[in-house]
Amino acid sequence: LSWYIKWASSVLLIIAMILTSANVHPYNLYPAVLGMSGWLIVGLLWHDRALIVLNAISVAIYLLGIINSVL
Repeated sequence: LSWYIKWASSVLLIIAMILTSANVHPYNLYPAVLGMSGWLIVGLLWHDRALIVLNAISVAIYLLGIINSVL
């Protein structure tokens, strides 16, 4: 299961980076938050605290960006 999640999440993060480099804001945030959420799930499945902390903080930052773009 984690293999599929990590690869799908990695593809989403690459898409988010492409959108960011093309300055497609705020739509770049949506695949980024999904990709980071996937890696957060992988970190939880692997019991890897570094992945959990990094991706939980990243999800929060991206969600804040989405909230700010909507308001």
